Amino acid sequence: MAPASATGGPDRRPRAVLLIANTAAPYSRGLRVARSLVEAGWEVEIAAVAGPGVADDEHDGEVRIRRFRPTGVFRRWSDQPPPPKPPTQVLRNLVRRADKGVKAWFWPIHVRGWWSALRKGVPPADLYHAFGILTLPVAIELGKAARRAGRDGIVVYDVIDAILDSNNYQHVPGPVLARYKAKEAGWVRQVDAVVTVNDALADHCKRTWPFRERPTVLLNGQPRWDPPAVRPDLIREAAGLPPERAIVLFLGRLGRQRGLEEAADAVIRLHDAALVMLGFAVTTGWDRELQEREADPRYAGRHVTLPPVHPDDVRIWAASADVSIIAVPANSLNQRLSTPNKFWESLAAGTPVVLGRDLEVMREIVEADRLGAIADPADPDDLARALREVIEQSPEDYAAMRARCLAASRDRYAWEIVVQPYLDLVERLRSTATAAPAS
Repeated sequence: MAPASATGGPDRRPRAVLLIANTAAPYSRGLRVARSLVEAGWEVEIAAVAGPGVADDEHDGEVRIRRFRPTGVFRRWSDQPPPPKPPTQVLRNLVRRADKGVKAWFWPIHVRGWWSALRKGVPPADLYHAFGILTLPVAIELGKAARRAGRDGIVVYDVIDAILDSNNYQHVPGPVLARYKAKEAGWVRQVDAVVTVNDALADHCKRTWPFRERPTVLLNGQPRWDPPAVRPDLIREAAGLPPERAIVLFLGRLGRQRGLEEAADAVIRLHDAALVMLGFAVTTGWDRELQEREADPRYAGRHVTLPPVHPDDVRIWAASADVSIIAVPANSLNQRLSTPNKFWESLAAGTPVVLGRDLEVMREIVEADRLGAIADPADPDDLARALREVIEQSPEDYAAMRARCLAASRDRYAWEIVVQPYLDLVERLRSTATAAPAS
C-alpha cells in the first residue's frame, strides 16, 4: 500500500479549486465544470470574488462557493474608494502619472488584492482550474504550494477568451501590450495544460504559443434538456406583452458595443415585435440609457429589460422567445472567434439565432444546419430583414428550424458530450502527477 501523505491517504478524494475572477453569482461555465468534476468523484470548491448582495460562503449541491475579499498592499486598486486627493494640481498630476505607471507595471493590478486573499485562504488542492488570464498567475503559485504540501497541484489554464486581442485592450500602447502578451506566454509555460472554448481559439492559442500542445477544446455546450410539450410563455407574461407580439431575445450583459442600439432599431421596423433583454447592465450609465429608451414613445411596448435568471433557468426562458439576436460588432479577433454561453443557450432552448455576419465561428455553425439567419450588425434594416426571415417563415418551416436547433444542441454540442475530453485530460494529468516521484 502506498504511504499516506500529510494531507491524507492514497484513497483520499481528489480536490479541485476553480478560480473565477468575478463574483460567480453564478458563472455558468464554472458551475458546469464544477458539477462535472463532482460527478467524477472530486471534492470541488469555487474561489471567487466577494461582492455586494452575494454570500461569502454557499453551496450548489456538493460544490462549495467561497468569495474572497481583497487584502494586502494592492487592495486600494480593487474597486476600493480612492485615497484623498492631493491638495494641489501639480501633486495630483504627479500622483496620476505614478498611479498609471504602477498599474501598467503590476498588471493586472485590480485582482492582486484578491490573489493575496487566495494565498491565505485556499487550502492545497490536486487541481487548480484557472478561468481566464486574471486567475492564471495565482493558480500557478497555488499549484506550487500545493505540491510542496503533498497534493498534485495540477494547473489548467482555461482560455475563456482572447482577452489581449479584444477591444478591451485596443487602446493600450503597443509596447505595453507586447509586455502583457510576453507575461501571459511566460505563465502559459508553467501550466500543466490549456483548454479553451472552441477549435478556432485552440488554433489561435497554438499559433500564439507554439511551444505548447494544442489546447483541449471544451465548448460552452449546455446540458441536455427537453423543452415542455407546450412552449412556455414566461417572457410575455413577465413583460406584459400581448400574445401576438414576436419576442426577439438578447441574453447576457447589457452595455455598449453589443449591438443593442441597432437591435432596438431593427425591431421597430418589424410589424409587431419586441426586443426583450434578459440580463444586467454593465454600468450604471448604461442602465440609465436603457430606461430612457424604454420611455421613448417610439419603443413603447417594443423594448423591455428583464432581470437575469439563474443559468439553470435560462433555457426555459429562451424557449419563450421566437428568435435570439447576437448582433455584436466583430471589431476584434476575440469577438470574431467568440462562442458565448448565450449562443449555446439559445440552441439548447430550440430558439433560432440571428447572428452578426462577422462572428465567424458561430456563423459556420448556424449556416451548416440552417439554425437562423445572418445579417450586417451595423445595419438595422438588414437585421430586420434577417429577423423576418426567421419569424415570418411558414409555421411548418419555423417548427423545423426550432427542431434543428434542439437536435444540434442535444446530439453534437450537449455538455455531456463536450466535457468528456476535459475529464479525460484531468485524469491523464492526475495519473502523471501521481506517478511522478516527489521533489
